[in-house]
Amino acid sequence: MSEARPPFPPFDLESALAKVQAAEDAWNSRDPHRVSLAYTEDSVWRNREQFITGRPAIVEFLTAKWERELDYVLRKSLWCFRDNMIAVRFQYESHNQDGQWFRSYGNELWEFDDNGLMRRREASINDVPISAADRRFFGPRPEDERGAGHDIPLQ
Repeated sequence: MSEARPPFPPFDLESALAKVQAAEDAWNSRDPHRVSLAYTEDSVWRNREQFITGRPAIVEFLTAKWERELDYVLRKSLWCFRDNMIAVRFQYESHNQDGQWFRSYGNELWEFDDNGLMRRREASINDVPISAADRRFFGPRPEDERGAGHDIPLQ
């Protein structure tokens, strides 16, 4: 039996929003293995300048990411969807070992297989240094800030 990760394509507004929230929740766990299970065994990524293929490489990448991006907190926002594809914009905050905080802004393009697993992820990301006082995100998104109408600000 093959793995499945609902909701399944083709996406409608409700299922696309659910898929985006599930991804945000998984990434906020900072558990590389848990996150990797949302992707096909041979999933391909472009993340900034890196190209990654397969779950073991995803786990390795995320392990290293969360060792250097400390106290990582993410927000994702649905941009658009069609058939088996979703586009999101996102922001996350983290700090390095020296205590410098960053807000990272980006866009992702996602493509899913029929079982709801992501087979392709392309991410473009820019990092902006911020002060600790400028932080907006202090943990996973609360229940009352989920769903349609809870977009992330541009800046």
